[in-house]
Amino acid sequence: MNFKKSNDNVQPPAKFTRRQNRPDASLFLMRLVLLLIAAALLFGSAPLGGLSPCGLSPQWRIVIFLAALLAVFSLRKAREWERAVVLRLGKFHKVKGPGLFFLIPIVDQVYRTIDIRIRVTDFYAQETLTGDSVTVNVDAFCFWLVWDPQKAALEVESYEEAVALASKAALRNVIAKNELSTFLARGDLIEKQIQEEVEKQTTEWGITVQYVEITDIQIPAALQDSLSRMAQAEREKKARVFLAEAEIEIAKKLEEAISIYAKNEGAMKLKILSILNEGLKAGNSMMLVPNSIAEELKTKDVFGLAALNELKKQEANK
Repeated sequence: MNFKKSNDNVQPPAKFTRRQNRPDASLFLMRLVLLLIAAALLFGSAPLGGLSPCGLSPQWRIVIFLAALLAVFSLRKAREWERAVVLRLGKFHKVKGPGLFFLIPIVDQVYRTIDIRIRVTDFYAQETLTGDSVTVNVDAFCFWLVWDPQKAALEVESYEEAVALASKAALRNVIAKNELSTFLARGDLIEKQIQEEVEKQTTEWGITVQYVEITDIQIPAALQDSLSRMAQAEREKKARVFLAEAEIEIAKKLEEAISIYAKNEGAMKLKILSILNEGLKAGNSMMLVPNSIAEELKTKDVFGLAALNELKKQEANK
């Protein structure tokens, strides 16, 4: 989700796409071929396939051709994702498709062709107050499909526009019920609530909502700056808490080390030698050694400390 500053530009209304059925070229060619075959059989001068229409009067030829014409134009085709809602004498008869199907001339009528694929509708709620009285503008997408073409065609006049308006109304209701912090932290919960609100209405229309996705939340500029400062302060607080926890862990480890060294003098001496060794590896030209360490290691002459101590005493006597 994107969070942007609000502006005074008026947004366009919720969008929906009204699908238009384009003429089917293949169906037109199929009808044309069937009509040409019927015309050749009825009005051809030469026998065709051993059949001759000479025994028929011109009146009967015309009647048969008109009947063939009605039958040809009664042939319809629906694509794989389309369902045709057929009315017979004004009453619902059947949902047909996909593929080829026939209609009774004059009696049957394809009222509407329904697309059963998943569709997307974008909608918005402009200048809506949240539960904690904050003005927000919210944009969202609704993914839905028609699962019952009969209800979608007969229960609502324009189901695409109805879904868009129902989604917009549901978004406003959900915004009014929740606080701004919920939108910022629990966007998935808000989307679920919107989906449930929309499905309460669209289920009766034979439409189901797959899911709703919030794409943009616009808040006032002053409030956005305040939220930015709050977020920065929260991050600094977490960083300091993390540092303090690390210091506590270090102190606990040092306390354990002290108890171990106190019980084992040899380990303490080895630690001292390790410190001296690290200092020499660093290439320091001068190293300060406490007198207690020098006295303790005098007998072993480690790193010439005994000689160094003797030289210090001679210089002191002079």
